[in-house]
Amino acid sequence: MRIEIRGNQVLLDGYVNAVERESRVLPSPRGRFKEKIRAKTFERALDKAENVDLLFNHDKNRKLGSLQEGNLQLYEDNIGLRAIAHVSDEKIIQKAKDGELKGWSFGFVDNKPLWEDGEDGIQKRTLEDIELLEVSILDITPAYVATSIEARGEEQAISETRGADFKAEIENRSEETRSNKEIDYSLFEKQIELLKLKGGN
Repeated sequence: MRIEIRGNQVLLDGYVNAVERESRVLPSPRGRFKEKIRAKTFERALDKAENVDLLFNHDKNRKLGSLQEGNLQLYEDNIGLRAIAHVSDEKIIQKAKDGELKGWSFGFVDNKPLWEDGEDGIQKRTLEDIELLEVSILDITPAYVATSIEARGEEQAISETRGADFKAEIENRSEETRSNKEIDYSLFEKQIELLKLKGGN
């Protein structure tokens, strides 16, 4: 996870979740299980999504941006779901400076549950068709499994979240002179494109 602070804006760049990698053992009402997200699952979800919000700690009242607002980019590469976000929220900037941001998480609905029996009574779950509802930046230890009921007209859907903690690399450029910021700002957007091509943290 890379955090770059520039005056009244912070760039958050990192992976929300990896694909084709088995998770650690997770708890659920069905019992303990391990989970794997198939490659292209996030890509398909993004193709279907009209919008995905960027939230703070999954709080709908703390919306930091969205795909539609243009300050959030989401895409799947060979590692997993990558997020690049520009956030101007003062509290988030301060938490970034203080090293308090601890992880990413995403909220989703599983449209095609696939469960299999595994070894030692630990089931295996594969995600391959999801609806991506939101991604969140966290200042709390990520809850790897959380569920809630989401009302959709006359129907109800089980909304789930998955978290991933990280060690942030923080680069604070807020002390630069104004002239340097103006010179470098055009490079700021170019750096994002380069990072996307590199496919790393």
